[in-house]
Amino acid sequence: MSTRLHQATAGQRLAGRPSAFPVLAARASTRTLETVRDAGGQVTSQVRRTQLPSGLRIITEQMAGARSAAVGVWVGVGSRDERATTHGASHFLEHVLFKGTRERSALDISIALDAVGGEFNAFTAKEYTCFHARVLGEDLPLAVDVLGDMITDSRITSHDVDAERDVILDEIAMHEDDPDDVVHNLFAELAWGAESPLGRSIAGTEQSIQDMPRERIKRFWRRHYTPANMVISAAGAVDHDSVVRLVRKAFERNDFLAGEAPPTEPRAGGPRPRVRAGEARVSRPFEQVNMVLGSEGPARDDPDRFALGVVTTALGGGTSSRLFQEIRERRGLAYSVYSFTGHYADSGLVGVGLGCLPGRADEALSVVRSELVRLAADGIDADELRRGKGQLTGGLVLGLEDAGARMMRLGKGELTHTSVLGIDEVIARVDAVTLDDCARVAAEVFVRPELLAVVGP
Repeated sequence: MSTRLHQATAGQRLAGRPSAFPVLAARASTRTLETVRDAGGQVTSQVRRTQLPSGLRIITEQMAGARSAAVGVWVGVGSRDERATTHGASHFLEHVLFKGTRERSALDISIALDAVGGEFNAFTAKEYTCFHARVLGEDLPLAVDVLGDMITDSRITSHDVDAERDVILDEIAMHEDDPDDVVHNLFAELAWGAESPLGRSIAGTEQSIQDMPRERIKRFWRRHYTPANMVISAAGAVDHDSVVRLVRKAFERNDFLAGEAPPTEPRAGGPRPRVRAGEARVSRPFEQVNMVLGSEGPARDDPDRFALGVVTTALGGGTSSRLFQEIRERRGLAYSVYSFTGHYADSGLVGVGLGCLPGRADEALSVVRSELVRLAADGIDADELRRGKGQLTGGLVLGLEDAGARMMRLGKGELTHTSVLGIDEVIARVDAVTLDDCARVAAEVFVRPELLAVVGP
């Protein structure tokens, strides 16, 4: 079990509420979203989607030649959906659901997947929670049944909550010893404020976890773990109709799928969270100074996200990027320097992270600021545009070579975006980015009020 504490680099899109719920049909509806064929006309992959009357969505990708299968349960709840009294509840619940059901103990759950060589885990982000498994194709029924059992029939006993409380406190302490986690949490708090759900840490605080009673966690589970707020995604050696049957059987416990979800309009987004400018420094006895310098970025479905991805890749997305070459190769100021973007339903961040020796921090920060000024004024050149596109599209395709990655793309896309873009469509949108697009986006984003988080001695 884990938390997604911050976003990855520009080429590695990661963290909700769904940006929109579709209007629900009275009957199950199935449609094919994408079919890919090879040069000989044979189908190599097919993406299909079914929505059950309860609102539960099932999306699969059948991959020709695959022998493994990956399945995930995506729930549209994360730390952003918590109040001050439930801070950390999403992550706490993620842990507790592994502790056993009326049918299986925690050990039974572990044995079931270990016995077939399967992989089984979960993670919590700011806008969603995911439980996932990867097994051989013939063992997919087992994986789906275990996941359905956990999600719909967890016991959530007082003993299990108290036992897992200490585990989570250990995890929080572990993150507090990781400079990268500390500085990114500080950056988010600086951007949105400690009182904002987006600005709070995913795992909660020592105090909020200590104060979290079993009844509160159980109420949180019942409120947010509903069919209309969930997506089941599967990829690899799967057959869509078979997966739908498996899901219906596994999730029918406790009448979880009974009844029909009422017609639901897209969620109102409310006012866009305001990203604030400022600077925050925290003294810690680390060997390095870790810094994140950034500003407000586009929201998750903003069409400019593709151009920004190219720009940030040129800035700090690889060893040929401006920051890597200037800060590490030419000046030797830092071992690690990178750019990143964080996209949420209605807000976002963009920035640069680096770690260096305390005596080099001021010079390194000055170089980063100079590069951002130059980027805002001049954009990127044609070679950087070509390399940026290649890095993004190549990384996308290479990252989707296994069933687990395909399952993640489908599940997250269905839950958090208004539509799931096909791989070819994503590549086409990246390829369509022009130098003018990059210049415009860089001029808009990198002149916004600055956020600076610093952690170190």
